[in-house]
Amino acid sequence: MEPRFKRILIKLSGESLSNTGRGINVEAIQPIIQDIKTLIKNDVQVGIVIGGGNILRGAQGDFKGQIERSTADTMGMLATMINALALRDLMKFHNINTTALSARYVDAVMQTANAPLANALLDNGNVVIFAGGTGNPFVTTDTTAALRACEIKADALLKLTTVDGVYDKDPNQYKDAKRYEALSFSEVLDKELKVMDLGAFVQCRDFNVPICVFNMNKSGALIRVVAGEDEGTWIRN
Repeated sequence: MEPRFKRILIKLSGESLSNTGRGINVEAIQPIIQDIKTLIKNDVQVGIVIGGGNILRGAQGDFKGQIERSTADTMGMLATMINALALRDLMKFHNINTTALSARYVDAVMQTANAPLANALLDNGNVVIFAGGTGNPFVTTDTTAALRACEIKADALLKLTTVDGVYDKDPNQYKDAKRYEALSFSEVLDKELKVMDLGAFVQCRDFNVPICVFNMNKSGALIRVVAGEDEGTWIRN
């Protein structure tokens, strides 16, 4: 392959680690790991932000108002750390040098995420997994992905989902839903299309980080995106 990008930030949902949506299943993530291995062999530097939805969805949990939102969000951040540890070891099992960093420091478990360290690791060929969200409540992993993409000066933020891209309406409900091949940041805002959280989206716009939304379940999709082939939906300035 001929990579179009030198450095990318991949936003992975926690569900990518499970073929049932809950827990961790080592087989579920294997296709993505193999694609990442191919990217590394082609000198693409890879950062990953992992969610925690397969374990706990934080504020979306059914806590009936009995658990504070800030506490629920902290629980969700801990879930991302569990996933990051699992993904790190799975990557290492496949001989991919990988380091997990966390916005929330956990002694003897993970180093604290910071831009100089992350950039040095990426420059040395390590995959860097970012866990613990931003370290703050009231924001999602979309915000984390945008923040980390800007910190590492990623050439693109790749958001892996369960749909083929951005549509004019929900493709799961409307058979005539139209997929956009490309959009500008302004068009997404004007059309009120759901790409990611508004704050995260605006941050990518302001720092000129293009976003690609595509289906993580399509074989080889990640490779095709990085190679510049027609896959998913691109959003650019």
